[in-house]
Amino acid sequence: MKKLTVSAAFLLTAVAAIPSANAAFVIGGENGWQLSTDGIVDVFSVYQSTSAAPAGNRFATLLNGTNDTYQNFGVTVGLLPSVIAFNVKAPTTNGVDSTVRVGIYPSIQNSGGQSNRFDVNPNTDFREFFYTAKGKYGELLAGRALNLYQGKNILTDMTLLTAGVVPAPGTSTTLGHIGYGYLYTNFGPQIRYTTPDLNGVKVAVSIAEPYKIDQYTAKTATPRLETEISYATVSGDTKIQAWASGLYQGATRSKTAAARPGEDNHSIGGAAGASAGFGNTELLVSGYAGEGLGMISVQDAALQGAWGSSAVDAAGKERTQYGFLAQATYKLPPDVKLGVNYGQSAQNKSAYDKANSGAGAYVPMEKQEAVSAIVAYNFNKFTQFVAEYSFARNTWQDNAKQDSNSVAIGTMFYW
Repeated sequence: MKKLTVSAAFLLTAVAAIPSANAAFVIGGENGWQLSTDGIVDVFSVYQSTSAAPAGNRFATLLNGTNDTYQNFGVTVGLLPSVIAFNVKAPTTNGVDSTVRVGIYPSIQNSGGQSNRFDVNPNTDFREFFYTAKGKYGELLAGRALNLYQGKNILTDMTLLTAGVVPAPGTSTTLGHIGYGYLYTNFGPQIRYTTPDLNGVKVAVSIAEPYKIDQYTAKTATPRLETEISYATVSGDTKIQAWASGLYQGATRSKTAAARPGEDNHSIGGAAGASAGFGNTELLVSGYAGEGLGMISVQDAALQGAWGSSAVDAAGKERTQYGFLAQATYKLPPDVKLGVNYGQSAQNKSAYDKANSGAGAYVPMEKQEAVSAIVAYNFNKFTQFVAEYSFARNTWQDNAKQDSNSVAIGTMFYW
């Protein structure tokens, strides 16, 4: 087999000749090999004004800043960073199409944030690095890719390609509705099998790298198991899709943990959603529920040091979390799209929380909710402009509140 070769001059010529965002160019190599690329450049000017966090020992959310940073202006990426992806397709062999995808997701702002303008290295995330083999018996995926659990919840949020909730400075992206209607599922190493399309129905199962559930997690000896069942159909100008996903993972606590040493924690969750498009109108509702999940990212032990305990309480027991997102969009022909959505994420008080709610005690978050409204204009098939307003509110279990208002105006270029 000869190696695929592409001249730099030909690559630049192909980029200049892209006719639309729906047709990323494909370069043919020897013996049937192909190279293609796709990507997004997104840039948003954002303004955020957030009330001061209430005093006390409490969960420090992403809206928090110092006393001098409750009002901020910045130029940044949105919820989805910019991306450039390369796809290499092998010749079809024995009815199987094999493809490798490498997705590189850089932010545009300096990694040092506003505090160091000379730190010019942007945050670059190799979120996707996997291969797929697809044939009549289904598809095998192996590598780093978006996890299944709550994956479609975030992919169907209209703020995926805008900004949504804007956090305090220093983060690599905005939040969209992460923690405000769904949890961040993350990109992770996995081996996944997806069935062939069965009259619109697909079933996917993955064995993935386990995460720490609590800051005291010591052993992750069993895999993270995820599954998703999805359905999609199109009839005329009507489009319908629905899905359900699930997660289970266990982990063992350290023998030196202050609470429940050597015992097990688990994360278990379900999520579902449905959307229906009728002509220019599209409606969506999605939600999730489970325990040991967290309030921002699914299984949030990695965030414990900075943000305090969420998935598991101080007694070493899993908290119960749940949330939903409702959304409506309408397209004004030919090029303008209007959208509004509301989402919230919440968790119940555990037995420990109820028994330890006195003065000086740690105060967990009770509810995070946000509403976003967008106006998007498609200048052409590969350029879009967006104006957006979002309001977010955090409510703790002692009923203390914190509010945030944000405005984002930005542009995206697709290929």
